[in-house]
Amino acid sequence: MWYLCVFYHRLLDYRRPEVESLAELFAGSGSGESVEWRMPENHHADSPFHLVRLPGDERLAAQVANRSLLVKGIYELWGHGTTYEELEKSVKEYPDERKLPFLTPDSTFKIVVDSFGKVISSQKQNEIMKSLTYIPFKGRVNLKKSDHKFFVMETDDYGSNNGLPPVARRTIFFGREVGAADRHLLPMYQLKSRKYIGPTAMDAEMAFLMANQGLTRPGKLVYDPFVGTDIDIRVVRDGRGPDCNVWSNFEQMFDAIICDPPYGVRAGGRKSGGRKLIKGVKEPYTVPDEKRDNHIPSTAPYSLAECVHDLLHLAARMLVMGGRLVFFFPVLRGEDGAASPQYPEHPCFKLISSCEQILSFRYSRVLLTMVKVAPYTEEIERVAEERHLEFRENHQKWMEEGNLHSAVFLPAQDGKPDRESKPKYRGKYV
Repeated sequence: MWYLCVFYHRLLDYRRPEVESLAELFAGSGSGESVEWRMPENHHADSPFHLVRLPGDERLAAQVANRSLLVKGIYELWGHGTTYEELEKSVKEYPDERKLPFLTPDSTFKIVVDSFGKVISSQKQNEIMKSLTYIPFKGRVNLKKSDHKFFVMETDDYGSNNGLPPVARRTIFFGREVGAADRHLLPMYQLKSRKYIGPTAMDAEMAFLMANQGLTRPGKLVYDPFVGTDIDIRVVRDGRGPDCNVWSNFEQMFDAIICDPPYGVRAGGRKSGGRKLIKGVKEPYTVPDEKRDNHIPSTAPYSLAECVHDLLHLAARMLVMGGRLVFFFPVLRGEDGAASPQYPEHPCFKLISSCEQILSFRYSRVLLTMVKVAPYTEEIERVAEERHLEFRENHQKWMEEGNLHSAVFLPAQDGKPDRESKPKYRGKYV
């Protein structure tokens, strides 16, 4: 069945990939690739209204909607039209065998009138609900806890200067709610509720989206190599015995690696070792026991190219087959505000989605989701090293330490702010 999938109007690039990932999570391997999409007639690609066919029954649709951060609701579409007269005709033509089981006398129901890009007054909402007399509702109304919820959703021409996608023609949808979003966790983890916020603190909504892309669920083992946890050296050295310490974690295979590597805009990457040690000028050393409590280890700059290479290498070795690598990658934008990125590659991985979030006119970050499709071997390690060297050579200038930061914060030319160059409709700037 084709469902009407209504999204929240934010993070537009992330919407469809999240639904496909959740279909994969709940329906099994290969289900994400089976999801089909099409746009309603006369609708812009950035419209919140999409038609979707899922590889499963209503239970899958409800699971996807409930887990999703960006799906507002999924509906069995009973009819649509450009006028209420057309809507009535369309609903009447929808098969009775699909409608009548949800209109029985022993059921309760609720009707909601919703809109996008406009406000419908309470009086108008009541008039719309009263006009639905052609639908044989026989149950009782229950506004608090109904068995079935029906939605009238309307979008119309709301002008061109409000940052919303253009509307070619008014559309009215009527459908039965199959599943709805549950975003109750967001207020609990939102940044303003934290006592301390660092310069690279991840927004809670984005963190949950990354988790969905990584197919996380109870019992899965997920790793973030850039989490920055403080580690007691005694745990690293001794642990709880020879077979239970930090290093024993790395003998396990992870189901997903989800992270936000340091790419030098708000905070640059550093690695242990110091410049002299890395260049071979100084030999590795052991810190005496009496100095370990107050010892601050030497560090050296960690370029984005090297960081991403190490991340792919780690993921290739430590992920299970079919495991996912989800990470952000920065992209510089051209003078026209468009980006034409080339993403890092690895022979162990297949890129299945790239979701752009525009942070300014000059740069954006792209959430890359990769799936492990080949086992790690010495031959693959050699090929991966060649691809890394080629990628680093092509991106040497802006990927090295400080160059991305300089490009992002370079003063605007002629004293004009960048924001004047942004288009009126900025769907991805959310």
